Amino acid sequence: MASNDPKVAPLFRIEPVIEMVEPDTADRWFRVAVLIPCYNEEHAVAKVVHDFQEALPDAAVYVYDNASEDRTSEVARAAGAIVRSELQRGKGNVVRRMFADVDADIYVLVDGDDTYNAFKAPQLIECLLKNSLDLVNASRSHKAKEAYRPGHQFGNRLLSGAVGWLFGQRLDDMLSGYKVFSRRFVKSFPALAVGFEIETELTVHALEQRMPLTEVVTDYKERPVGSTSKLNTVRDGLRIGWTVMKLLRDERPLPFFAVIFAVLSCTSVGLAVPVFIDFIETGLVPRFPTAILSGMIMLLGFFSLACGFILDTVTRGRRELKRIHYLSLPDPVSASIRTRPER
Repeated sequence: MASNDPKVAPLFRIEPVIEMVEPDTADRWFRVAVLIPCYNEEHAVAKVVHDFQEALPDAAVYVYDNASEDRTSEVARAAGAIVRSELQRGKGNVVRRMFADVDADIYVLVDGDDTYNAFKAPQLIECLLKNSLDLVNASRSHKAKEAYRPGHQFGNRLLSGAVGWLFGQRLDDMLSGYKVFSRRFVKSFPALAVGFEIETELTVHALEQRMPLTEVVTDYKERPVGSTSKLNTVRDGLRIGWTVMKLLRDERPLPFFAVIFAVLSCTSVGLAVPVFIDFIETGLVPRFPTAILSGMIMLLGFFSLACGFILDTVTRGRRELKRIHYLSLPDPVSASIRTRPER
């Protein structure tokens, strides 16, 4: 909902823009929105807002407060951000709300903990425009051990590697919280995740739609004093891993159910072999319940394989509809304007 404050309301109707200097875009202007999801970040959010205002002076900076228990909203508003709220806890819920509410040509999504380099944003945006991309991922490079805990590094490598193996290896730092998107990415993204698994969903969406994307290395630093990480290595790692499995089931149902078929059929054969040997030697089936169990497990395996084939056809249709919707949206350059709007 737009604010009644006359100093803020105009930004909701016409968002600020950034001018690029490339030959093919020098006379065009792009609406840029910086999206900052926050939960209890009163010690860091003001600097994040100020840095992005300096790095992208014509961008609209939005802070979405995720039911914080501190002064995050007040601090962000005092820093000059457009502050909105999402009461449902979880980063996925916040990102879904931001993508639905904010209208722009280019979106910069960044965490509000002041660990990312705001002054890298113009380079990330320029990379997206010059190469007609839909996603530029800021891959983290750190010098201080405290900035990126070993457990987080291991989990990131493990999960990024798993997603790369299952869906295609195009990003090394899937869980980075600093990304730049085109409008057609944002408005075609279903956003079903609830928590930190949203980064996994964003990556798989891009990979499954075969969107043009790239990765740019950026600095990653320690949190400021008083700011604490909301990410739990084990709990959130398990949730992200579970999300990867669900996305594999939803996006690649045939391989998923084929694995289940293989496990069930091997189990069935393992149970049936002793029964078959007894039958060959004696002509009798002394373990009749085992034979029935083996047959039922094999039947379940074939049911699973049949589900895989059926769902694969359904998924292909869903993917085609997503692609058609994605293609119906203009790319950033086509969506830009040639004259700067009045502020």
